[in-house]
Amino acid sequence: MNNILNADLHCHSVVSDGTLTPEDLAARAKANGVELWALTDHDEVGGQARALAAAKAQGMRYLTGVEISVTFIGQTVHIVGLGFDVENEALLQGLRDTRGGRKQRAMEMSDGLAKAGIPGAYEGALPYVGNPELISRTHFARFLVESGVCKDTNEVFRKYLTEGKPGYVPHRWATLKDAVTWITQAGGMAVIAHPARYKFTPNEEYALFTEFKAHGGLGVEVVTGSHSAAEYVTYAHTAKEFGLAASRGSDFHSPDESHTELGTLPLLSSELTPVWQLLSNRIQ
Repeated sequence: MNNILNADLHCHSVVSDGTLTPEDLAARAKANGVELWALTDHDEVGGQARALAAAKAQGMRYLTGVEISVTFIGQTVHIVGLGFDVENEALLQGLRDTRGGRKQRAMEMSDGLAKAGIPGAYEGALPYVGNPELISRTHFARFLVESGVCKDTNEVFRKYLTEGKPGYVPHRWATLKDAVTWITQAGGMAVIAHPARYKFTPNEEYALFTEFKAHGGLGVEVVTGSHSAAEYVTYAHTAKEFGLAASRGSDFHSPDESHTELGTLPLLSSELTPVWQLLSNRIQ
């Protein structure tokens, strides 16, 4: 399998903060020409069996996936895991621990929004949550749009849910070492998700990639939904500089919210080593 493959290795279902079922995502991916797919719900692998079955039914190849929230230099960073054993107990326990803090954080977010004149946000967000353990800012954002407080989710984040705003509550996630170790010990590959989204200084970003690689991380998303064309080039260079394999994924959440549709990203540069080359024995 080479770089020409239409692989989409980053998307979310109702099991975390997406709006479609794993089955609907599989159908959508297939309709858009995806040949190799992974469902990467946040801190949760509960949708993996359904996603694999749906991929098989659609005639697509499949890699197990997850997106783990990590705190690094005071910021939230996401690490995608691909091709791991979904029954690995150390990984499952790590994900349970990571999910554990979300409810408390959600209650604090609701309190902050109430002080800003928006009462009942926690209860309002719950109907948008497929899995209450995984309540997130996205669910609050959908509630605030539907209730007419804001016109779209971008406005909600800008006004209420980013640092310094009334509904923002930081959360201590797993460490970078934890996430990479859980994934690799479960037989998978750790990948830095959408690196351009983190507003690190050049020195901080260098520290992220250096530490990630030291812990056994092997990949980075080069082509992803939130990257610009220039950033594809930047992170292709970064992948080569650090000797990392390159991944490709839309980060699709919802037909109404996502800028990038499943399976529609540019192909990886032929100069890069795609993650699926290193994971060929893990593809189902």
